[in-house]
Amino acid sequence: MTKLSKALPPSLYETFSWILAAFTLFFVLKFHLLPALLAGLLVYELVHIITPYIARRFPSKKPSNRSKLWAVGILVAIIVSLLALAGAGLVAFLRSDAGSVTVLLAKMAQILEDSRKILPNWLLERLPADAHTFKEQATDWLRTHADELQVVGKEAGRVTAHVLIGMVIGGMLAIRDAVTMDHFKPFARALAERGDLFGDAFKRVVFAQLRISAINTAVTGLYLAVILPLMGIHLPLVKTMIAITFVVGLIPVIGNLISNTMIVVVSLSHSLGVAIASLIYLVVIHKFEYFLNARIVGGQIRANAWELLIAMLVMESAFGLAGIVAAPIYYAYIKAELRARDLV
Repeated sequence: MTKLSKALPPSLYETFSWILAAFTLFFVLKFHLLPALLAGLLVYELVHIITPYIARRFPSKKPSNRSKLWAVGILVAIIVSLLALAGAGLVAFLRSDAGSVTVLLAKMAQILEDSRKILPNWLLERLPADAHTFKEQATDWLRTHADELQVVGKEAGRVTAHVLIGMVIGGMLAIRDAVTMDHFKPFARALAERGDLFGDAFKRVVFAQLRISAINTAVTGLYLAVILPLMGIHLPLVKTMIAITFVVGLIPVIGNLISNTMIVVVSLSHSLGVAIASLIYLVVIHKFEYFLNARIVGGQIRANAWELLIAMLVMESAFGLAGIVAAPIYYAYIKAELRARDLV
């Protein structure tokens, strides 16, 4: 990563590069280009992580090593293909009868209606009156946030195209960086520094959150697919809940609340005792995960949970659900810029 000067005041080139970077980040959220940006950065960073192993296999002092170019190009093609297949597989699973989110929502609505006789009054006052009301509220919420979700109806095709284009652009930039050495002019160098810092912030947040989500999913899967069945308790839609736990786990803090609520509600289909046991298990596990989060994410970007929550609240108010996803990365980038000049 480019090292910035901490002693000298910012140059005119740096000032304009900050303005352009801020405008670009706002433009990305305003015009719904966040999926393309994240997909491109993911491919770019994955290639940069793996490229050093290729460089050892194709050593050369020449900046335009043809063998290395082919090797990195093949690597980009493999990464893009694997990511596309993984995304398509996840979407197909969540749309299938075995993993349908619609089926899960309908099941949760029915469970809540059937459980009204055993739930305390203070909780019943905060729940929908029946399954029909639950479905209506879920439909209204989806309709209200359709533009933000960008995965309903015709928006799905546009988002998919943006993701694929973003991955291709990220791969092209990775190939260019891997096999050439640029001599930037002052303004281009200042822009490259912004890009380096943002890319590093993305890598720190996303890969740390991937680790946390994988650990959370493994622990949750152990409970749902191993511990409960050993006790003779078989919950419905276990595979769906595990898949959703991983996906929403990529969103810091809020993802845990979503997955916990889903699991506790589905646990009510067996009994109130199982629901309480699930809640206790998840609370204990996530208390441990708070320390893990502080160690992984906080250690990576030097931010506390309350800092991320404030950033997510502000970004959600301004940009909706896309703001929640972007908030940790944007906040990590801002802190990186401030630390680079010894301001925090």
